[in-house]
Amino acid sequence: MKILIARLNHETNTFSPVPTPLESFAPTYDEAAYQSQKGMRTAMAAFIDMAENLGAALITPLSAMANPSGKVHAAAYDVLTECIVSAAPGCDAILLDLHGAMVAENSADGEGDLLERVRAAAPGVPIGVALDLHGNITQKMVDHADVLVGFKTYPHVDMYETGAHAARLLIDMLQGRARHVVRWHPLPLMSHTLRSTTLEGAMLRAVDAARAEERDGMPAVTVFAGFCLADIAAPCMSLVVTGHASDPEAAQAVADRIARQIWEDRAQFVYDSEPLNDSLARAQTLALGASRPILLLDHSDNCMSGGTCDAMDVLQAALEQGLEGIAVGPLCDPQAVQVLAHAGVGEQVELELGNKVPLTQLGITKQPLRITGRVLAISDGEYTVTGPIYTGQRCSMGRTVLLDIGRAQIVVTEFPHEPWDIGVFTCVGLDPRAFRFVLLKSRMYCRPVFVPLAHAVVECDSPSGVTSSNYALFPFSQVRRPVFPLDAL
Repeated sequence: MKILIARLNHETNTFSPVPTPLESFAPTYDEAAYQSQKGMRTAMAAFIDMAENLGAALITPLSAMANPSGKVHAAAYDVLTECIVSAAPGCDAILLDLHGAMVAENSADGEGDLLERVRAAAPGVPIGVALDLHGNITQKMVDHADVLVGFKTYPHVDMYETGAHAARLLIDMLQGRARHVVRWHPLPLMSHTLRSTTLEGAMLRAVDAARAEERDGMPAVTVFAGFCLADIAAPCMSLVVTGHASDPEAAQAVADRIARQIWEDRAQFVYDSEPLNDSLARAQTLALGASRPILLLDHSDNCMSGGTCDAMDVLQAALEQGLEGIAVGPLCDPQAVQVLAHAGVGEQVELELGNKVPLTQLGITKQPLRITGRVLAISDGEYTVTGPIYTGQRCSMGRTVLLDIGRAQIVVTEFPHEPWDIGVFTCVGLDPRAFRFVLLKSRMYCRPVFVPLAHAVVECDSPSGVTSSNYALFPFSQVRRPVFPLDAL
């Protein structure tokens, strides 16, 4: 038995000015792709383990993942998808670790177009797909997959488990124990990312309903929150059910039932941002007498949603309001890194920091912040994730400098980077637990590690940013209308 296993992940923010060429994916091929994923906590790693337990021959043509950013360059999309499509003929089964919200310059439906081509290259071969909870599901994706399963957690701590789930259902098909059908229910609902956490609220209730249906015998039920920062036809929520082929109506009924529950709760998927100055004032009050830091989340400039990681709004406002004892990072400014590294440890430097990437799709250009500080440390910016997300993965932020400006110490990096782990600070010798405030450019991924270290969490939405929760900033033109909450449905 020969099983094709591949990974291609990208969440596309069509408003992001960050480019997405081939090198952004750091692709590995064939044996190197296998080695890069074996032992990791990804869906592809689970595919590998399940296939090896079967004694199957593995074909691993590709492992490629790029941080969320702008549209994938056409040349990159063509190269990466062709790796998978060309390996499909002759396989007995296909397992794909995809995201579900990829948009390329030459494809508004990155995964749907890929699956259509894979199906054409290997007709009759069962295809199983693991997707991110933030997938923007399309009819093509549903039509060209035999098994479709998405994460049930955000922060995403069940990547491996989702892969194992999809693989298990596909193996049941291969061994004649089951036949599956995929059914779905799209909703005209653009949920805010900060309301898609599975830790509380309407999203938790929806996921609980999905789990209950699985316990009652439905093979797989997934609530997809969608990724709203994509100007495509439907960057929306949906319900997807992998059901029994003998009873497709039952699968559709489950999708319809949970979709109705979500629609009744639709107002709870809308995030209303607190004014930035109010957020910071609240943080100051919370810090009074606290023995642990207050976590400030600059979620409007989150690189894992396509942010530039160089917006200075929150830090600047915090300094203007008199906050001190702030650990900040990672902030991406390769020009500043060059200046600071050239100056060397111990040197005092005056420079312009951040606000250097124009937000062209939003028509916003800002001026860098002029600051003076002392270089405390310089490192290669490398660390290993301790988990629970991407456990064991080796990360590099590029050359990384720790800059002390008095009331704040700032980790400045060459590359945008999500604070998966405390290693983003310790790689330059900084212990964030020693500070009154910790300012992170993150929405959710930081929480499993940093929330236990904090006294409280304060979400900070700057007046502008390509990952803001303020839909009014974004010039949507391709979204199918009416849709809630852009329209009063």
